[in-house]
Amino acid sequence: MSNAILVVGGGFSGLTAALEAAEVGYDVFIVEKSPFLGGRVAQLNKYFPKLCPPSCGLEIQFQRIKKNPRIKFFTQATVQKVSGSAGAYTVKVHIEPRHTAPHSADLSLLASSLKGETKSEFDFGMASRKSLYLSAPFAFPSRYVLDKDGLSPEDRVKVAGSAFVDINEKAKDIELSVGSIVLATGWKPYDVTRLENLGAGSVPNCITNMQLERLASPHGPTLGAVQRPSDGKAPRKIAFVQCAGSRDQNHLNFCSYICCMASLKQAQYLREQYPNAEITIYYIDLRTPGRYENFRKKVTADEKLTLIKGKVAAVEADAASGDVILEVEDAVKGEKRKYRHDLVVLATGMQPSLAADDNPYGVTVDADGFVVDGEEKGIFAAGCARQPLDVMRSAQSGASAAMKAIQTVRGR
Repeated sequence: MSNAILVVGGGFSGLTAALEAAEVGYDVFIVEKSPFLGGRVAQLNKYFPKLCPPSCGLEIQFQRIKKNPRIKFFTQATVQKVSGSAGAYTVKVHIEPRHTAPHSADLSLLASSLKGETKSEFDFGMASRKSLYLSAPFAFPSRYVLDKDGLSPEDRVKVAGSAFVDINEKAKDIELSVGSIVLATGWKPYDVTRLENLGAGSVPNCITNMQLERLASPHGPTLGAVQRPSDGKAPRKIAFVQCAGSRDQNHLNFCSYICCMASLKQAQYLREQYPNAEITIYYIDLRTPGRYENFRKKVTADEKLTLIKGKVAAVEADAASGDVILEVEDAVKGEKRKYRHDLVVLATGMQPSLAADDNPYGVTVDADGFVVDGEEKGIFAAGCARQPLDVMRSAQSGASAAMKAIQTVRGR
């Protein structure tokens, strides 16, 4: 029997699972595929239930990880193979090179001197980044990562001359012996390019809810100013299109649980920033379960916010003004109308990462990509690997998975 636990995924549920297990005396390995821990929460402007900035909760988690010698984490790492059984798993992990020194050297001057830029994955393509970068001011580990493939010949010469950069660092494979596995593989925004009728990719001022989070963030591409991507103007008439790809047999069959709450939260961002802005939410059903009902009542009491129950059938751009025109089937009035807005936000759903990623864990996923078994093998799904959840419930799910993993390694 191995007393170690593997946590796959360094988002909020994975961090919670790792800390809960380590703080009661178990060795934990975290494997995270991106260069930094924090997951989707790190990309938000604010999150429920207290509407805190992501640094508020994540920095506490990061400090706990730093102080706990039982936790070891690997970034830019993916699980390649899992063999064995509950209590005695051997896990092969592939780790991509970071190309920077294994400590937190300040490489900001070197990074800013580089000429080449690449679309930022962290900002969902709404800004560019250098080939040597930190994704956010509170990124953890606070260690730059070098995107070697993005270097120009001139930039390659610059970084090669730094004592803190190893441009020739190689990838490596390691093996971990663990007794149990927590799958906290998280979610990704649904691919909006598949929603052609909603203007994804063809209408410049039609963005996703996660892109709006980055625009509203003080660390985002516009330093917190929500602007139209086409011309940088402040929007005055904004629309939210609910269930963009969700509850649709051609896309995501399920309700993503958080989309309605996220749109209400983002409507509040906009009303605080632009007191005269007019906001319309087009919805099928406005779902704000449990304690979020009070939040819904507060936001929808705003006289500048209009709710229209109806399905958005088409989205097109006005080439002259940059405005976005929505064709809406109003379910209450029983008529089809067109509405003009400065900016449109698509409330895209959350798709489990395992819907598209490799699955070397020997667990079963349903048609939507959610994990449906594995507990009999000592493998426990947490957070949005199991079902759509908000941050608070993801953390609770991570704690629950940790307790079950501990029972497995203890042989109970």
